[in-house]
Amino acid sequence: MKLLFFNDFRLGVVRGDEVIDVGAAVKQLPHVGPADLINAVIAGFEDVRGDLESAARDGEGVPLSSVRIRPPLPRPTTIACMAVNYMEDGMRDEPAPINGFLKSPSAIIGDGDTMVLPDVPASIFEGEAELALVIGRRASQVTEAEAMDYVFGYTNFIDGSARGLHPGFYQMKSRDTFAPIGPYLVTADEIADPQHLQIQLSNNGELKQNFNTDDMAHQIARSIEFITSIHTLEPGDILATGTNHGGLNPFQDGDEIELETEGLGRLHISVSDALGRSWERSTRLAMAERGEAGTPPQLSGTYTPTG
Repeated sequence: MKLLFFNDFRLGVVRGDEVIDVGAAVKQLPHVGPADLINAVIAGFEDVRGDLESAARDGEGVPLSSVRIRPPLPRPTTIACMAVNYMEDGMRDEPAPINGFLKSPSAIIGDGDTMVLPDVPASIFEGEAELALVIGRRASQVTEAEAMDYVFGYTNFIDGSARGLHPGFYQMKSRDTFAPIGPYLVTADEIADPQHLQIQLSNNGELKQNFNTDDMAHQIARSIEFITSIHTLEPGDILATGTNHGGLNPFQDGDEIELETEGLGRLHISVSDALGRSWERSTRLAMAERGEAGTPPQLSGTYTPTG
């Protein structure tokens, strides 16, 4: 099942190229807003699944192209992200030590929304293409062997980053609009093997990131075990599983970004920068192949390095 919010945060189920309003099927669930509603649907899915399926089968659909798609998880309690979690297609000899970080739930945006680059002296802005899993039930001290039983579903995820800010990860990762997700939430039963999915990100129609989740260093089950050994995850929480860094490229004003993971649909966002900064249009891999360390240089605009 593919779940989404549309227009004024009506709950919908995707049926082909249409969306069916299924809000009436779950109106009995206690909630005060869309974030509460989707979390209640996830937590009680076995009880409401039949009603949702009936509503989606019998309801009258409207074209997806005619509605405004909203984030499928408007305000998760927690967004946990794995750090340096790919083998980089053989560029790494061994996995990096397992590690992660948190992003602010206020960073969430959805399909058709805009990532806004803030007025800060970042060396570059990037967006990392990632597979994100969504937790289905309260998860604490989960073992790797049982971890996949806690996965409700999956969605596309872009991990926005403002590089070069000091001190620390917090101001680099948790900016508003720096966690695009969607366009919908796909239940786990629709994804046969989440450890073998192709992920592709294009910038202005040019393919930049193109990698497979089979290159993940610490796989999904191990990642769940690690995160839940530190803190509890609740139904509707997000765990983003990391990226292959080779195709990372500068996000800048006017860019149109598309992210597609097999089976999860295509997420579209725009990029806006009121300062109009620009960077060389290179990927991390292209820089390395030229023997140049670091990220593409800034070419113009506020905070351009001098000297």
